[in-house]
Amino acid sequence: MEFFIDTAITDEIREINEWGVLAGVTTNPSLIVASGRDFREVVQEIAALVGGAISAEVTALDAEGMIKEGREVAAWSEHVVVKLPLTPAGLKACKVLTGEGIRTNVTLCFSVPQALLAARAGATYISPFAGRVDDIGWDGTELIRQIKEAYVLGGIETKVLAASIRHPMHVVQAALAGADVATIPYKVFTQMIKHPLTQAGLDGFMKDWAKRAGASPETPASEAGTNPTSGGVTEQGGSKQ
Repeated sequence: MEFFIDTAITDEIREINEWGVLAGVTTNPSLIVASGRDFREVVQEIAALVGGAISAEVTALDAEGMIKEGREVAAWSEHVVVKLPLTPAGLKACKVLTGEGIRTNVTLCFSVPQALLAARAGATYISPFAGRVDDIGWDGTELIRQIKEAYVLGGIETKVLAASIRHPMHVVQAALAGADVATIPYKVFTQMIKHPLTQAGLDGFMKDWAKRAGASPETPASEAGTNPTSGGVTEQGGSKQ
């Protein structure tokens, strides 16, 4: 499963991209407004930072307006994927833009029938909103699983992009449900990387490393001697696991 980041704040994108895990970025009008920047400027900066697939959403509500806006947005960068709402107008625009070779991400999906319609209109990605489905007492993970199963059975190539991710377990559930992509907020990425046993293990390794010959409790580990002693280091120089 690929990871996208769901934000338009370039400092957040830059930080997570430096981890080496991003394959793309998703934005929407709300995220662009939150960034406080010009739409085109921020999309082009994101494309230069990450490459991959950068979803940029149209704001027109009619098919003609979506098509016109979609063509314009797609011309900003080869990495742009035009994001369209799952409405009759959005499907019409998806069909036209796909026919012109423009990649599309059909968003605000909340059911399998909607996902099937988007796929037949040529969507490159379908974005089921797992968190919002959970909010109304339904099962967002099951929705992702059913969409993926229907696509596999139908030989459909549209990629399932799990959206509205609220916490690390949503990422796990999306992966196990067969999602091709999960678009994850910055906060959730920072939660995913943390585990108390990872930090405890690192602290233990560094404490043992500081016990090498020539080191005192006040000596930084990087300045300690090079001859290994006991204190968690084997005769072969390998640390205890």
